[in-house]
Amino acid sequence: MEIRPECPGDERVISTLIAEAFELAEHGDGTEAQIVERLRAAGALTVSLVAEDSGELVGLAAFSPVSVDGADVGWYGLGPVAVRPNRQGSGIGYQLIQDGLERLRHHGAAGCVVLGEPAYYARFGFRPAPRLVYPGIPPEYFQALAFGEGVPSGTVTYHPAFG
Repeated sequence: MEIRPECPGDERVISTLIAEAFELAEHGDGTEAQIVERLRAAGALTVSLVAEDSGELVGLAAFSPVSVDGADVGWYGLGPVAVRPNRQGSGIGYQLIQDGLERLRHHGAAGCVVLGEPAYYARFGFRPAPRLVYPGIPPEYFQALAFGEGVPSGTVTYHPAFG
């Protein structure tokens, strides 16, 4: 399996993959593929990685900028992450996230936030960050991973493509 940046021509397959991955997801709302399409159109997919196995795209991890109290502080948001249903649980998502976080570090990012299952994302070093707020979400599900000087303080806003 190869982890690589998405390429022109991958868009349609990526949208289908995301739709399939989130079709039965407990926390999906059916807009995940459109979010990635809007991020791409806005030039806001800072890192968009796909997992390719024997010529088939089987996973995606997307990272885009977030703001804290309206300011760009060099932080990014992870999501969506999608793996084909018949390949979930096989480590593809883990590999995509690990590689994406490393690329963010090399990109000079200050850190990354994620909205998701605390036990799953803890394996990457994400932790609840009381100084960062994402309104309407239980704080334990909004987590941060600082790459350097610490965690900023304030309200996090994802790119407008998230709606």
